[in-house]
Amino acid sequence: MILRITQYGEPILRKVGEPITEFDEALAELANDMVDTMYDEEGIGLAAQQVDHALQICVIDVRPPEGVEVPFTYNYDGKQPPLDLIMPMAIVNPKVTIINQKEDVYEEGCLSFPGVNGKVDRPIGIRCEFQDTEGNSHVIEADGLLGRCILHEVDHLNGKLFIDLMQKRDLKKSETKIKKLKRESRDFLKGK
Repeated sequence: MILRITQYGEPILRKVGEPITEFDEALAELANDMVDTMYDEEGIGLAAQQVDHALQICVIDVRPPEGVEVPFTYNYDGKQPPLDLIMPMAIVNPKVTIINQKEDVYEEGCLSFPGVNGKVDRPIGIRCEFQDTEGNSHVIEADGLLGRCILHEVDHLNGKLFIDLMQKRDLKKSETKIKKLKRESRDFLKGK
């Protein structure tokens, strides 16, 4: 089922997600709906807050198009399985540590900020300990787009948004669009 994406200005986007303790059919269904919604919006990641749930779950799929080389390195539970075996990936109750402090700049966007893009500095390498929707524990280490995507989505789960990290010049350029989104969200919430 396709879910409604929350937009900037809706308070849920600033809420820290509750840890997930029930690994049941409802959680698996939420993860599947989030994946469907992410694909429908042509995104590569989606956090629970973006579909109006303050929970510690996000979904990711950064598989490159057919014939394009994978632009990042990763290690999943000590191995490097084909991406098709692990994507789309539901990440529940993530704990992220930075394993390479060196920063990289990349232009990011966000489904909760349609039409807004900007350069964001993020550490190059991360390690993420998490559970899947059945409660099994996993560890993924990644750099490049996958590492960045995990950081972006885990920030959402902690109430942090990419505009909080966006380079000042890009933020200034997007100021009008961001204010418009906030106004539209206010109007939407009034009509709810």
